Amino acid sequence: MRTLFYFSRLSTMLFRGITIAAFLTLYPSPSFPGETNGEIPEISTAISFDMDNKTVNGRSAVTFRRSGDTAIWTGSLKISSVKYNGIPVKPVYKDGAFTINAGKGSVLEMEYTCASDEKGPCIMGEKGIFLSGNWYPSMEGLEYHRLSALAPEYFTAVSEAESIEVEKRPEGNLYSFSFPHPVEGLNFIAGRFSIKKDTFRDIEIYAYFFPEDEGLADTYLEHTKKYLDLYEGIAGKFPFRRFSVVENFLPTGYSMPTFTLLGQDVVRLPFIVKTSLGHEILHQWLGSSVYVDYERGNWSEGLTTYLSDHLYEEQEGRGWQYRKQMLIDYESYVLPDKEFPLEDFRARTDFASRAIGYGKGAMVFHMLRRLVGDEVFSRALRNFIDSHSFRQASWDDIRIAFETESGKNLSHFFKTWLKEKGFPTIEVKDPEITPKGLQYTVSLAILRKDKAYVFDLPARLKTGKGDAKQVLRIEEEKQSFSMVTDSSPEKLVLDENYDAFRRLTEKETPPVIGKLLSEEKGVLVLPEEASSLYSGLEKHFGEKGYKAKKPGEIRNEDFRDSHLLILDGKNPMVKRLFAGIELPARGFALVVKKNPFDPSKVVAIAHASSKEEADASLGKISHYGKYSMIAFDQGKNTEKRIDESERGWSMPLRETITGLETSGAMNLADIVRKVSDRKIVYVGEQHDKYEHHVAQIEIIRELYIKNKKIAIGMEMFQRPFQKALDDYLEGRIEEREFLKSSEYFKRWGFDYNLYKDILRFARHENIPVAALNIRREIVEKVSKKGIDSLSKEEKKELPETMDMTDEDYRHRLKEVFDRHESSAGMDFFNFYQAQILWDETMAESIDGYMRKNPDRQMVVLAGGGHLAFGSGIPKRVFRRNGLDYAILLNDDSVEKRIADYILFPQPAAMVKAPKLMVILKKEDNGVKIIGFGEHSVAQKAGLQKDDIIVALDGEKVSSVEEIQIFLFYKKQGDSIAVTVLRKRFLFGEREMRIEVTL
Repeated sequence: MRTLFYFSRLSTMLFRGITIAAFLTLYPSPSFPGETNGEIPEISTAISFDMDNKTVNGRSAVTFRRSGDTAIWTGSLKISSVKYNGIPVKPVYKDGAFTINAGKGSVLEMEYTCASDEKGPCIMGEKGIFLSGNWYPSMEGLEYHRLSALAPEYFTAVSEAESIEVEKRPEGNLYSFSFPHPVEGLNFIAGRFSIKKDTFRDIEIYAYFFPEDEGLADTYLEHTKKYLDLYEGIAGKFPFRRFSVVENFLPTGYSMPTFTLLGQDVVRLPFIVKTSLGHEILHQWLGSSVYVDYERGNWSEGLTTYLSDHLYEEQEGRGWQYRKQMLIDYESYVLPDKEFPLEDFRARTDFASRAIGYGKGAMVFHMLRRLVGDEVFSRALRNFIDSHSFRQASWDDIRIAFETESGKNLSHFFKTWLKEKGFPTIEVKDPEITPKGLQYTVSLAILRKDKAYVFDLPARLKTGKGDAKQVLRIEEEKQSFSMVTDSSPEKLVLDENYDAFRRLTEKETPPVIGKLLSEEKGVLVLPEEASSLYSGLEKHFGEKGYKAKKPGEIRNEDFRDSHLLILDGKNPMVKRLFAGIELPARGFALVVKKNPFDPSKVVAIAHASSKEEADASLGKISHYGKYSMIAFDQGKNTEKRIDESERGWSMPLRETITGLETSGAMNLADIVRKVSDRKIVYVGEQHDKYEHHVAQIEIIRELYIKNKKIAIGMEMFQRPFQKALDDYLEGRIEEREFLKSSEYFKRWGFDYNLYKDILRFARHENIPVAALNIRREIVEKVSKKGIDSLSKEEKKELPETMDMTDEDYRHRLKEVFDRHESSAGMDFFNFYQAQILWDETMAESIDGYMRKNPDRQMVVLAGGGHLAFGSGIPKRVFRRNGLDYAILLNDDSVEKRIADYILFPQPAAMVKAPKLMVILKKEDNGVKIIGFGEHSVAQKAGLQKDDIIVALDGEKVSSVEEIQIFLFYKKQGDSIAVTVLRKRFLFGEREMRIEVTL
């Protein structure tokens, strides 16, 4: 029996009673007809129903075909009489069973009742009767059956049968079910059915539907014919003379020999005839005629899934998508503590067992088919079915069938995929391209990190003139491969059709709800204000082990260790991570995104317009595990989607070489003319390259000529120092005071000559300049200890929204982080937060200025890394206001979408501010010299370590910044008088005046 759905509670059950005494008088215990095989016991059963008391009354006669101890399972049955060869006996019951030492040909007779119970095995209600499992005395293994049932006249009954005879009696309808084959168990269903009959070849097909659904019968019969035709071509002749589609009053999805039993809610779903119906019909071969040896593993669910659900998608060209989804499901649901080998799968009990038995099982058959070829696979499958018809079969029987047809030893294949847990994780070392004559060789090494999996990995090499394909056989922990192509290779894609059962890469894996459902611990981020709106979700996930926290209680480790479920779309945590998200105005929505700091985990946002909407949708979430977003209105699904992810493991090798026609190169004036209509013009720089700043001021000049209403935004100045900028630009203070008030040398540090002309031009032409950056202390603190380390007052300076979801940007930053020696010992998690904080603050500053000054155009000056590909600042500003923009980068690589224009300014020499070439430290009484640079002019002039500088040319100095400002207004070759305090042995400090030539 294969279960797709679960039982639900039944309503009150009231029916007229029919007594077993009357039935047994009218119909004595039946004898078993026809020929039987071997040692399989025969069971003749007669039942009737007491509808008033909701009980099944039964009598079974077991004829044993072999001698020895036999366990008789009675479960919850109430046994009233037991006779062995006509003599009453009193068995000793233990754990729902008793043992009898039976002789060959002996007969055991039992009378019993089974009370209706919503959990089974006997369920009786006003819409019908359902008997499944231990509703009659049974034994381990296969049994021959004959069943007679006296059912209420208003019910029609179905059971495993090649033929059904019905005799109308005053007490009801007497059904006799004849089935000539042994079965693993017997089932019985009765209901108020309308019956439609049809035929397919020599097979009688029936539809048993409730009157309110009889309009579906024709559709189900037509699709049944199509599936019978399909599977007779794949699996051989249909194993029975009749087949029925039976509607159930319970939400079931079963396949038994000769019929499938589908719940009422199930048959009404429009997609069932295109999916589950075919799956259950195929089970007539795989599981209902070739039985599963459950002790040695359940192979039928994987094989049936592969040849039904997967096959239907493959026929539509979507097989690769179905296989990818199986891999996603496995990663989502099969956590380490729920993982087990495929050979240990018996039945689906949860999402994890389904991902193993159905998903991994299907993938194993897919890999087997690719290994032996389509023709061998087809022949082996048919031979397996023919040779094991009405017998139990195991994985070993499947292996033998495929070895026989293929002539290959497949023991290692089956051992690997049945006995090992999980799936392989592989790593690809950077491919190398080697030209050889007119050809290219692409070499790569593949490292297998897990157990001794052997599998094929299809590879496609994309070139400018076509593709080269090759299958890479992975057999060792480390293997080298090479592929040859006649034209320049551009990209290598591994397993783009998902033919191997492997761990997906980060870019192949979309965020899905299944990840949230599988985790047995996590963090539940509560709304900022207490509310009962999400009490249902809170309780449900709390029972799963999710720990509830307020937004302000979330720490870095919560992102690292857990999935997060954020309640309410207005939760401040949403703005902190994703800058807010679009959600339906009404109903309930659940959106899942990758955790920005650990893409293997997810962050979900649940939002509801009312408690009723949240509660109405809660029970349905588990059916949408494959999606990244779902929405409901009054409990009805209105939207669902899966976020985009890469197809296959894609590795760029080299970009197609592009060229620029130099004769058509644009000068700066032409470029400025083309971007002059953009509301924001971003101009990138490498901070210490003077020619970049020369280009910046030229752009500002040209734009100013066209539009006097411009403003400049500068990364170099921090927001708390906007007043110092305004005072200087508006003439209230001079430059020297401005450098001191803005703390330029303390907070930026680059030679002010780099920016001097830009700011002097802005002052001369009354162009406003906006300080864009956040305080340096905050960025440094976050980069070391994360946002959690900030004080309540410091957090007030953070931008209102932050989006941490740009994966390409995160990857680029990670590469920078890994290359930087200074990052040793640092945490990328904190570094990434600091970078986003930096970008978002500048974006917020730009947006704030533009909102207050909508008539202005802004030129933004910032490091190229903040602008490239729009990731750092531009897209974050656009998210806020939608204003059009252009990006101009200086001396950057020519890559697709890196910028609108790349400028190549000629190198330019800058007159640098002179330096004393000393290493300084602030002291209470001045600035101490703690060291000297190479070839120091100060050391040459006589300054010594530990001297305290107190004045320059008679001007008192008390900070390093004051010394830098003083030197800024000097030239190389100037002489200055440096007044220092120098300690003397026994005589205290002495003030000295030393001339230094800069």
